[in-house]
Amino acid sequence: MSLASRLSCFRRKPHVSTILWSAVLATGLGAMQPALAQDQSDAPAPKVSIAAAYTQEITDEAVFIGRADAIDKVDIVARVSGFLDSQNVEDGALVQEGDLLFTIEPDLYEATLEARKADLDRAEANLELAKVDLARKEELYKRDATPESERDIARANELVAEAEVKAANAAIQQAELDLSYTKIHAPFTGRIGRVETSVGDVVGPSNPPLVNLVSEAPIYVNFSLNEKQFTTVLEKIGEDPSSLPESNKSPVVKVTLPNGTDLDETGKIVFVDNRIDPLTGAITMRAEFNNTGRLLIDGAFLSVHIEALEPTLQVLIPQAALQRDQRGEFVLVVNDKQMVEQRYITTGDTVGTAIIVLDGLREGESVIVEGLQRVRPGVAVDAVVASEQPGE
Repeated sequence: MSLASRLSCFRRKPHVSTILWSAVLATGLGAMQPALAQDQSDAPAPKVSIAAAYTQEITDEAVFIGRADAIDKVDIVARVSGFLDSQNVEDGALVQEGDLLFTIEPDLYEATLEARKADLDRAEANLELAKVDLARKEELYKRDATPESERDIARANELVAEAEVKAANAAIQQAELDLSYTKIHAPFTGRIGRVETSVGDVVGPSNPPLVNLVSEAPIYVNFSLNEKQFTTVLEKIGEDPSSLPESNKSPVVKVTLPNGTDLDETGKIVFVDNRIDPLTGAITMRAEFNNTGRLLIDGAFLSVHIEALEPTLQVLIPQAALQRDQRGEFVLVVNDKQMVEQRYITTGDTVGTAIIVLDGLREGESVIVEGLQRVRPGVAVDAVVASEQPGE
């Protein structure tokens, strides 16, 4: 046999030691398989915390953007010209209706009033003279001692004198008004803003306002509802728009302040507009608040909440149980056999730390709130009730 043939035969023979190790390895692995399977079956079920879905009476509400609007607000402008003689209030002061705010130098207007009174005295004297002259001309005319034209002229003079008296009286009234305008009083109770002038400035109707005055309590909050929302409100209440402000069925109105806190008082609808705005498709409504804490400020934007008249029974679960994927929102439910089920649900508004379930879950069903990362649908779990149960 050649050398190449002998080498080929040598390579085809397995080594004895290799055969022995292969047999030992196969035997060892075969013995380990049942042990691994036994370990997996003996693994304890993962522990999770569960909470039961519960029902609670919930008062539905709709939320809108509103704006506070003072019932009375005005820019106070001087109605006569002159030097500002005195300022009787400080910036931002609370004032009552009728309080004296400013005084304009009255000397010129007092003198004008006296002059108008003198004009009245002169006009009344001229009237007396005209009456005497007319009486004399009437007597002479009866005696044919004066022509008719003289009597007619005397009668016309009397009429002119009467007109002058009326004009003098009107001039006095105007002078008295001008004099009264030198004292500027608060037209209603409220709080003034920043005074824009100083004592000694020349003020008048053509000058900027002296100050603005805003009433603070009560106060309006204006908001708008679209056509669908407004129709729904009317249908549920059973009232027409004109009677809604006076109806005892009018919905409760609440507001959330700009800092996110809820105002601790409710308002009442006092006005409903008579048409839908064609540009926005909404109708304006107005609620009135007492604003006892002065927290509603004219011009502030607010969240307006309109509550339903009667509460409805809703199913709720803790928000911690809620999960989401591409299909939507779901929860992991633990059934009677302690098995995990994935359940897709439809949710509504949040209520504190809970969320309303509109569809997909019944009262009493248990959802996992802790340990979600340790389980998957179809596995058994060791479920314990969460320490704090919602709805209790």
